[in-house]
Amino acid sequence: MNASDTPRIPGVTDGETAPWFAEPWQAKAFAMTVSLHAAGVFSWTDWAEALSTRLHGATALPDGASSAAHMAQYYAAWFDALEEMTTRAGLTDPALLAETTETWQRAALATPHGTPIRFEAGLTDHG
Repeated sequence: MNASDTPRIPGVTDGETAPWFAEPWQAKAFAMTVSLHAAGVFSWTDWAEALSTRLHGATALPDGASSAAHMAQYYAAWFDALEEMTTRAGLTDPALLAETTETWQRAALATPHGTPIRFEAGLTDHG
């Protein structure tokens, strides 16, 4: 397969340059994946299988969906695959991850719009 045969993901590649990232977390997830592979945590074959499974399981976007929608779906699948791979490798504790996610969600709900979200704000239930 050469570069011209590579499927394009709307909003993610322009066919000429490296991937674009709409949000900093997407670039960080990409970099973490490359670093974990370089460290021998997983093979590219295993990574591709995990990501492919997530992408194939995603709900089809409607015709005419924006590039931003495609990009958001792609990197959500990427992040889920990365979480799966780090959990499988014993680098992530699923219970701690769930607890941390809940804390961030509480922090977001407790934060006024336009104000930076602080993790500490979610440590106590503000509900």
